[in-house]
Amino acid sequence: MERSFSQQTTADRDLAIEPFSGAGKATWRDYIEVTKPGINKSNLFATFAGYSLAAGFSLFDVWTCLFTLLGSALIIAGSCTLNNFYDRDIDPLMERTRTRSVAEGRIKPTVALWYGILLTSLGIIVLAAGVNPLSAFLGFIGFFVYVFIYTMWLKRTSVWNTVIGGVCGAVPPVIGWVAVTNSLDLSAWALFLILFMWQPAHFYALAMMRVNDYREAGVPMLPVIKGHAETKKQTLIFTILLLPSSYLLFHTGAAGWLYLITALILNGIYIALAVKGFYTKEDDKWARQMFFYSLIYLTVILLAMVVDVAIQDAMNI
Repeated sequence: MERSFSQQTTADRDLAIEPFSGAGKATWRDYIEVTKPGINKSNLFATFAGYSLAAGFSLFDVWTCLFTLLGSALIIAGSCTLNNFYDRDIDPLMERTRTRSVAEGRIKPTVALWYGILLTSLGIIVLAAGVNPLSAFLGFIGFFVYVFIYTMWLKRTSVWNTVIGGVCGAVPPVIGWVAVTNSLDLSAWALFLILFMWQPAHFYALAMMRVNDYREAGVPMLPVIKGHAETKKQTLIFTILLLPSSYLLFHTGAAGWLYLITALILNGIYIALAVKGFYTKEDDKWARQMFFYSLIYLTVILLAMVVDVAIQDAMNI
């Protein structure tokens, strides 16, 4: 790598602490953007899918669902804010992140730090008081893995950053499930596995698209360290593992045939696209296709969970 975290000087981080000259004052939009609302939306949809799958019509409680979503949203927002705070030294080195409010100095690091801590703390309190302690504990685990394990450690030191960091991204639907059941049963773990196995292929595609950015910032993403060929192999492995993971939810009885058929079709297309990567020379184009399809996959399979349980409950009624 051209620049690793261990090679960064104290001056690098000191420079990042002070706002850049002419950066301007933070607006309300900056305080929203620093929480990464795009990531929050997708994670909240996963949380809602988990809740709906567990509750159906008979156990669906509007207030519990709202507290579940609010608490999860606050924890995710706080975690993302702390990610912006910690990455203020490498964000200016990447095209995708260089205009972030903390990186450009519109939001001071100390403000971002306490803003992130406040949001996270409120989220854990909301889940503990308004839902149940288990959901709050899972929210804390997601926060801890994302901020301390991924952001502060693995992101800068290991090619396994995306895989192990995937734990935090797999927690939201489980929070939704335990908000209803208050238990980590096999169906909860099935939800966890679906999101966990989905993430590597999604982020490997992004890393291939932004490989020069990550190389410049010294972030050891898989395509930076191992190259595109190895990244394609790992992508195929995780798309294959996603197939039995998605079947498990049908096996437990939590989801029905509509979900299963949808999952099989989605996984078949995903695996076919992953295999296609070994026969193309246009790696960037292929990575963009994989990234775009990963978003479709996640949206459709979560929607299939919600629709499936709604149809089953309607038939029972």
